[in-house]
Amino acid sequence: MSGCCGHNRATGRFFSWFAGKYRKRFEKKGFEQSQKNLLQGLEQAGYSGATILEIGCGVGNLHQTLIEKGASSAVGVDLAPKMIAEARAWAHDRGLDSRTEYHQGDFQELAGTVQPAAVTVLDKVICCYPDANGLVHRSLEKTRRVYALTYPRSLWFTRLSSRVMAAIFWLIRFDFRNYVHNPELVAQWIEAAGFRRLYQANTAIWLTEVYVRD
Repeated sequence: MSGCCGHNRATGRFFSWFAGKYRKRFEKKGFEQSQKNLLQGLEQAGYSGATILEIGCGVGNLHQTLIEKGASSAVGVDLAPKMIAEARAWAHDRGLDSRTEYHQGDFQELAGTVQPAAVTVLDKVICCYPDANGLVHRSLEKTRRVYALTYPRSLWFTRLSSRVMAAIFWLIRFDFRNYVHNPELVAQWIEAAGFRRLYQANTAIWLTEVYVRD
């Protein structure tokens, strides 16, 4: 557990450095292609009137947009304190204070305090978490109908990039790591919980999948 906690602290610091830039980037350029794919998959699954749980919510642009497009409310969880601060500020600016709720910390530790949601979203999250198996299973327990995620494709250059980054972080004694998981294994975890894949799309790096519970 100590290794995981050290990684979580490092992850929180790492992404806090970019919090302000994430919001400015979105305000200037909008969603990147993998997020457009995620939104397309969620449109197919349906989220009108749904409650949203976004794990690794960042500055909140994804779930706040879903609310503006028809979802009822959202809960965001993130390891990075500054990401949560930006998400709260942005929700206020968009008039969504009463329809959003935020928690800073490790979702697996906070899960007992988070209510189940109709739709759970993990956008580029399991690739930054050492216990992907635990995170996926714990988040599936909180999902009633739709489970959507984006994570790196398992290709030679994504695996090589992950190893290079791990070596750099090891050299500078920084505990953050990123991971490239086997998509077939991830699919097995999700399907074993009673979900079927409804949507899949790729970019050069990212794999986006949306599952529904029948």
